[in-house]
Amino acid sequence: MKVTIKYFAGIREAIGSGLEQRDTTAATLSQLRDELIALGGAYADSLARGKAVRLALNQVMAHESAALVEGAEVAFFPPVTGG
Repeated sequence: MKVTIKYFAGIREAIGSGLEQRDTTAATLSQLRDELIALGGAYADSLARGKAVRLALNQVMAHESAALVEGAEVAFFPPVTGG
């Protein structure tokens, strides 16, 4: 299936892109994250397990167990802090 992936803040800077469309066989956000980590390089560094990464599915905060659907928009971003 095809999904749109958006990257924000430090993740976008590390990967060098804020948006990409990707074909995936992942059924969940967790599986998609693992597919991206397997690409190595900046993907592996930015999305590594153990790193604080938030996810959104179709513009709603989501747990990694959320199911992907054709045409979904997935966003990865670091936790936001403010003051």
